[in-house]
Amino acid sequence: MPTEIKAITQKYLITVNCYLVKTPTSYILIDTGLPKKRNDLVRELETAGCKPGDLKLIIITHGHLDHNGNTAYLRERYDAKVAMHGGDSAMAESGDMFRGVKGLTVAIIKIMLPLVGMSRYDSFTPDIFLEDGHDLSEYGFDARVIHIPGHSKGSIGVLTTGGDLFCGDLLVNIDKPEKNTLIDDSAELDASVEKLKTLEIKTVYPGHGKPFQMEQFIEKKTITRYSREIDAII
Repeated sequence: MPTEIKAITQKYLITVNCYLVKTPTSYILIDTGLPKKRNDLVRELETAGCKPGDLKLIIITHGHLDHNGNTAYLRERYDAKVAMHGGDSAMAESGDMFRGVKGLTVAIIKIMLPLVGMSRYDSFTPDIFLEDGHDLSEYGFDARVIHIPGHSKGSIGVLTTGGDLFCGDLLVNIDKPEKNTLIDDSAELDASVEKLKTLEIKTVYPGHGKPFQMEQFIEKKTITRYSREIDAII
């Protein structure tokens, strides 16, 4: 089933991507972006031809505000189902992206974000809880869910049969393709990256930065490893 991918990039202190996927029968939105940029997002959806009733599914890659900030609003406006992994559902149901997350960095961020209006979002309960391997073809989308924790417990990616991966915040491409430095669990994040290397991935669509070829990330990691080995020998 052919699909079209439209990147919707929002900027408010940070830059974040949502992705609108047009299937033969409807639309699917991957992440909902910043609540501060809600009007811009709705305008982008409608310009793309996605009207109320056309959006069948909203997939949330993880529970953080910049990816989840308009979910409750869009579900009501477009009468769409919302799907995410249960690992981040407590964030969604409380509207607090720090629910269950600890650490000094988190504590500092929790103090700073309310000052710029980015601390909470409208809470909701997901309609569908996604697990690793979940088949999305019933929505006209030839893709499956990949559970890739590390950035958060419930982080997921969406991998199409054509090799397109929507990776949420596991990988970013701000200056170059690399692992995210904001980590909930470093061991899980590394394991998730290794998991991706076993899959047939061509193009990566990150939550932050421009799309890139998966081989760019793998080649960069290989070069970095060899460089370190040479330095150690020298």
